[in-house]
Amino acid sequence: MAAGGRNRSQRIFALPPLAALLLLGGCATLERQGVVPQKPSAPAAAPKALGDTPEEAERKKLIALYGGDYRWPKAENYLNEVLARLAKASDTPTQPYRVTILNSAVVNAFALPSGDLFVTRGLLALANDTSEVAAVMAHEIAHVTSRHAFLRAEQEKTAAVITQAARVIQNRQKGEQVQANAAQTIAGFSRQQELEADQIGISVIARAGYDPFGASRFLSSLARSSEMRAALIGQKGGSRPDILSTHPSTPERIAAALQAARQIGAPGIGETARPQYLAAIDGIAFGDNPMDGAIRGRKFIHPRLGFAFEAPEGYALENSAQAVLGVADGGAEALRFDSVRAPQGKSLTDYLTSGWIDGLLSSTIRTGTVNDLPAVFADARAGEWNFRVAVIAFHDDLYRIIFAIKAMTPAADKKFNESINSFRPITPEEEKLAQPLHIRLAVAAAGDTAQTMADKMALTDRPLQQFQLLNGLDAEQLKPGETYKIVAY
Repeated sequence: MAAGGRNRSQRIFALPPLAALLLLGGCATLERQGVVPQKPSAPAAAPKALGDTPEEAERKKLIALYGGDYRWPKAENYLNEVLARLAKASDTPTQPYRVTILNSAVVNAFALPSGDLFVTRGLLALANDTSEVAAVMAHEIAHVTSRHAFLRAEQEKTAAVITQAARVIQNRQKGEQVQANAAQTIAGFSRQQELEADQIGISVIARAGYDPFGASRFLSSLARSSEMRAALIGQKGGSRPDILSTHPSTPERIAAALQAARQIGAPGIGETARPQYLAAIDGIAFGDNPMDGAIRGRKFIHPRLGFAFEAPEGYALENSAQAVLGVADGGAEALRFDSVRAPQGKSLTDYLTSGWIDGLLSSTIRTGTVNDLPAVFADARAGEWNFRVAVIAFHDDLYRIIFAIKAMTPAADKKFNESINSFRPITPEEEKLAQPLHIRLAVAAAGDTAQTMADKMALTDRPLQQFQLLNGLDAEQLKPGETYKIVAY
């Protein structure tokens, strides 16, 4: 949560209650590879120089959306060398490409028609060798060469015209049916584009001399990453694809990628170039941008702003420039934590009742303190959801903590109050705990296991699973002399 990410005009719960609570801040979720995200409610401003072309303006906007570019020359240079090799093996060998690393822990990659490719440092941390990251970049090149964005836009335009015509000529209900059918058609069209880009990309990396099985390995890691995140918030793994998903389910993509690679040859063909790739990402930042605070388990620590806050047991937290968001019990409970500049001449109660939150129950408003800091508390209700709200004054800012739950039981009331009362000035120990994390390399010795390597990780939340995920491992046993990724300061 960045100090510069505040939106003073935000009004909470204007959407359906839980959706508003979760989506208002542009939560940094694990997005599917290849998706260019929608603009969040309060994105960072993208610098636009006088005379920028539309393509350059779009490029700057996307970079700003993902927290800016991340300067790591040895990885950037290596990826551009791989890109040049892929371009020569593609159907457009003269098309120039360049890669930009984005300062985001989200796992994502996408491309613009200009030949600009973007990969997040979160994706680089998840990939395990050059053939895997080459598969991702070749997939994005395929989107560009196949003009997928243009074709999808044309299909959406046609669908909109047909829907409008159905509403005018027949009736609104018929128009809504046509719109629903069109949405399913476009979703299927998009899923087919993703499968096509996978197939083209696998063919390209094979022609470039890389292991064509790199695509299926990376997709498997992506699936495991998604499943781990779902488990953290109490949701079952999504084996059933959403019919309106813009991407095919990952198991479908893995199966198709394996089939495409087997048609090229047996496992073991082509380069994986694992040592070269690991050397290129050694030292790269891992996790949230420390400038926006750090999540350590259930605790959120912001050294620059000087506070710490702890979510209740069972909450999985995610950070963005606009807010810290939390989910528990498969989405049945949620929290939002953000800040605004303290308005001049207004008391905390004046601010709380100034109209930024719907459904406020005025009879529940009460003033008090949180660790000697002035605070005001209240409840709100909207539809079937109940909300616990706290606003705490700290330095020149107001920190807003909002919990959402359907039934406000005594147990829920107690845990929400305990969490609110955890807001406090940072301690020296917490400041040390919030130091930036990085990908480091460790060589396995004889007798090392995944657990002994996980014990070296500077992670408090599921370190063993995180180690296995980062290294694409299923087994405990490691190969002596092999290099592995760990997360350390």
